[in-house]
Amino acid sequence: MPEAVIVDAVRTPIGKGKPDGALHGVNAVDLLAHSLDALLRRTALDPALVDDVIGGIVTQHGEQAANMTRRALLAAGFPESVPATTVDRQCGSSQQAVHFAAQGVIAGAYDIVVAAGVESMGRVPMGANLAGAADAFGEGFAKRYPGGLVGQGIAAELIAARWGISRQRMDEFALTSHARAAEATRRGAFDGQLAPINGLTADEGIREGSTLDTLAVLRPAYYDEATAARFPQITWDVTAANASPLSDGSAAVLIMSAERAAELGLRPLARLHSFAVAADDPLFMLTAVIPATRRVLERAGLTMDDIDMFEINEAFASVVLAWAAETGADLDRVNVNGGAIAIGHPLGASGTRLMTTLVHGLHEHGGRYGLQAMCEAGGLSNATIVERL
Repeated sequence: MPEAVIVDAVRTPIGKGKPDGALHGVNAVDLLAHSLDALLRRTALDPALVDDVIGGIVTQHGEQAANMTRRALLAAGFPESVPATTVDRQCGSSQQAVHFAAQGVIAGAYDIVVAAGVESMGRVPMGANLAGAADAFGEGFAKRYPGGLVGQGIAAELIAARWGISRQRMDEFALTSHARAAEATRRGAFDGQLAPINGLTADEGIREGSTLDTLAVLRPAYYDEATAARFPQITWDVTAANASPLSDGSAAVLIMSAERAAELGLRPLARLHSFAVAADDPLFMLTAVIPATRRVLERAGLTMDDIDMFEINEAFASVVLAWAAETGADLDRVNVNGGAIAIGHPLGASGTRLMTTLVHGLHEHGGRYGLQAMCEAGGLSNATIVERL
């Protein structure tokens, strides 16, 4: 059975997903094309050898709609003979692209494949793909969940309430994320994975100088009177500071069989070791990272103690803290170079952004195994284990 390896992984710096963000003027097609082109330039790979490009995009609307991955690869100069597809597993879309790519190699369906992701949240707002839908749920779903589901911010509040995670603990976690990302940027930890674009050479959202006192004055981001009546256990502690910001960015990962890499004289960064997907209560929405982590470790025959580095997406501080409480994770090994609260969370790009950060981080720190997991809307999660080579 072929072994799937990561030969290279690259990402753009992450920009603020707002009109004044550094990447706001970049069409999403060109944003993804930039990472795809950088991947080719860094590896000197003949793009005609690529069997498929699998892209992850969450808000498939406007310029990000209609299998945009195909337009992006053509914009990046790939031959017209290279196919593409676009997948949506919500925030884990490009992590799912990595899974599909690696599984295709292992199955013998691919020799060389690119997994990528993009999101321009400033240009294509979240929810734009549902605009105009009279009923996005249907009769059967409504009968099963008569009270209705909630948005991700409320789910994060419900998680904080269930696991007893305080506002101060979430704010402390957020400050640590920014501090780690800032320090990693200063020491050049991201330099080998970044493809600067539009004048942006570093992640735009990393902040320094905040304190618990300055964060404490921020208002709850998701307070709603009706929701407060429905869920009296919520203490309204999720703010803009302890949640990930709107972001723009892209990332791409080159995956192939170990045999093909050897034939081309390419030295892999990591082996794609094990995969899992899991689902959990859609009301709490963001908790499936817990069963996904357990499942991927079981499939790998490993334990939490075997994992040298974790990349757990910081959609909200409460998610990672609840995950750590359930899994017993040592937070000193989690998001060691900062996470999405500081770096940003460009939805469809985040899966490959985290994978890029993880494989390069394993080489920087000399770790063997890395585990990546992401919470995803609808109560879903992907989990992946890689082994440094």
